[in-house]
Amino acid sequence: MIRPVRTSPLHADFKLLVTQLDKDLAVSDGDEHEFYNQFNGLENIAHAVLLYKEDSPVAIGALKPYNEHTMEIKRMYTSANHRRQQLASKVLGELEQWAHELGFARCILETGKRQPAAIALYKSCGYTVIANYGQYREKENSVCFEKRL
Repeated sequence: MIRPVRTSPLHADFKLLVTQLDKDLAVSDGDEHEFYNQFNGLENIAHAVLLYKEDSPVAIGALKPYNEHTMEIKRMYTSANHRRQQLASKVLGELEQWAHELGFARCILETGKRQPAAIALYKSCGYTVIANYGQYREKENSVCFEKRL
């Protein structure tokens, strides 16, 4: 049984998967990891989704207000042994629904060009490429997306 849980980034299972995510990103980001990592703190995140398969946490994602109309998707991750099961799209759908319920009109996100699976996920879920925003504006490795809710 697969079950989404809305929570905060302080939840122990969320933090456990964030640790795994950060280890993966340290490898894939290479020399740029410190730049990206500075924007991945949990202190400005109030909305987190945990996806459980049976009783095990297997995927996460979070929302961070970007402006009065926009939420930024952050900290998307599926544990390595649970990938290719459509779990990330379930997390993303739950985040989009939550953002909509909170009155936001769109979601934006950034991912790295070295994450082709993430890029494919966002495109398959209706996200479109936009100009790099904010701190990612000048980053060659970044690709940014948006979706109107």
